[in-house]
Amino acid sequence: MCGIVGAVSSKNIVEVLIEGLRRLEYRGYDSCGFAVINSANAKHPIERARTTARVAELAEQGKQFIGTLGIAHTRWATHGKPDTQNAHPHISNGLIAVVHNGIIENYEALRTELQSAGYVFSSETDTEVIAHLIHQAYLAEGQKDLGFAVRSVLPRLHGAYAVGVIAQDHPDVLIGARVGSPLVIALGDGENFLASDALALAGRAHSMVYLEEGDVAVIKASAIQILDQSGKEVKRASKPMPAQSEAVDLGPYQHYMQKEIFEQPRAIGDTLANITQFGPELFGAKPADWNAFDQILILACGTSYYSACVAKYWLEEIAGIPTQVEIASEYRYRKTVSLPNTLVIVVSQSGETADTLAALRHAKSLGHLFTLAICNVASSAMVRETDWHFLTKAGTEIGVASTKAFTTQLLALYILTLSIAKRAGKLDPDQEKKLLRELRHLPKALHSVLALEPQIIAWSEAFAKCENALFLGRGMHYPIALEGALKLKEISYIHAEAYPAGELKHGPLALVTDKMPVVTIAPKDELLEKLKSNMQEVKARGGMLYVFADHDTDIVNTDGIHVIRLPEHYGNLSPILHVVPLQLLAYHTACARGTDVDKPRNLAKSVTVE
Repeated sequence: MCGIVGAVSSKNIVEVLIEGLRRLEYRGYDSCGFAVINSANAKHPIERARTTARVAELAEQGKQFIGTLGIAHTRWATHGKPDTQNAHPHISNGLIAVVHNGIIENYEALRTELQSAGYVFSSETDTEVIAHLIHQAYLAEGQKDLGFAVRSVLPRLHGAYAVGVIAQDHPDVLIGARVGSPLVIALGDGENFLASDALALAGRAHSMVYLEEGDVAVIKASAIQILDQSGKEVKRASKPMPAQSEAVDLGPYQHYMQKEIFEQPRAIGDTLANITQFGPELFGAKPADWNAFDQILILACGTSYYSACVAKYWLEEIAGIPTQVEIASEYRYRKTVSLPNTLVIVVSQSGETADTLAALRHAKSLGHLFTLAICNVASSAMVRETDWHFLTKAGTEIGVASTKAFTTQLLALYILTLSIAKRAGKLDPDQEKKLLRELRHLPKALHSVLALEPQIIAWSEAFAKCENALFLGRGMHYPIALEGALKLKEISYIHAEAYPAGELKHGPLALVTDKMPVVTIAPKDELLEKLKSNMQEVKARGGMLYVFADHDTDIVNTDGIHVIRLPEHYGNLSPILHVVPLQLLAYHTACARGTDVDKPRNLAKSVTVE
């Protein structure tokens, strides 16, 4: 959610700010803006541009500006409606400009206090209190030390945030600070940068430094200084800056979501590339610790939660280990029974999901001894804060609706399952080789499923005319039905629900008419005959069934039943394959309805607020 870009240089950095925001558009936003200072101007006032349109509109405004110091932002509205007045940057009395990611939980009390002190607010945001508090501290301190002013204000802010700050009378200083929300410094030649995501500055600098919790960075064109929470100067490890990613280029695709759906064979192949056996070394664990946990708790949100729900079936059925799955935003606020010998797993594409991070910290505070992150970003907070990790190789995912991150999460959780099964003596060497061969076949199998796209496009034309849809699955395919419904509602704005097919008669059957399509996932497994009975319940009420079936099921196209057959039967790997046609169905339905596929309304890619 939201995106921060900052720069300080001897050259004009307006285009750098705009390009950085353009690369962060995938996160989702309602407004955007920048503020710059031109050090060549003797009076160097803070100049600002803001819009509720796209970054392209901001770029047009930016042609009128020159600045050697600046901050920029894409805003996803939390406090205050999405309009220009609430767009960042916020400026206090022409002196201090601030951009901010996150939420200030005690902003109402701070706002009241500042109003009593004579400050006038021009927005409804929680961010404006930061600007005024820094202004107040900056003047009170006497020496007008911007870094000191920011450090003195941070303890008063309750919540998770990252900020970028500039001051009118310091045209060569950029301040960055983070508590609970990511922030990276990018180091260039005679210029330095700040961003909430390294992608914003890829190819722009030679190295980068991730700020740690509570850090404040004083950034100049020629040097940086990082201070910890106590005000002590610290050194943070630098890493090479990634080259500009090809992921930001659409190539022949119409949308990033479509591109990322078709990248899944590559993503799966890359994630599997160096795996020759299952075991603790894949997760960075020592054998003694690997053998010490006796149950599992998985914490996740959204799409990642559905991957965890599939994993529960695998872990209990294949590895024989008790497993609980919790929605992170619920777990962190409820009283739980803590058993120390539990492996706590957090699953997140970005590794910065606020609720999942908070749930991880809560679990650790309860005394859980073992933690593992499954994540797509090596430098993320979750990877740094867990004992072990498994990095998926999905690559940059720009579309808000997750696709390749989901399938690689499923793959990682399946690999985890087999590694625990091996520990329990449930996997002999011959079985291990056989399962590795099956995994190596996944990219080819995915290509075969993607070839079904023309048939799915034909279905999408009917779906585009509907306002409601029902998704059904059984066993480990029920979470896949949930994921399919989520994808459809996210990007097409069609109301979609998912149910275990056996629950139809307990309520959802009342909704079934010929106006509501019922999508059914029908793999050839031990529940297939039960599922067929559930399908007949729909058909008997005049419902229209759209069935994704394995190639060797005997479900056929008849009046009221439309069938697309997947090329193979995939066994335990079936969820990874069956979700792909659901992604394509959601994508093409959204295209037929003319929605903004990559940036659906009200949603953001990286959910870094509670």
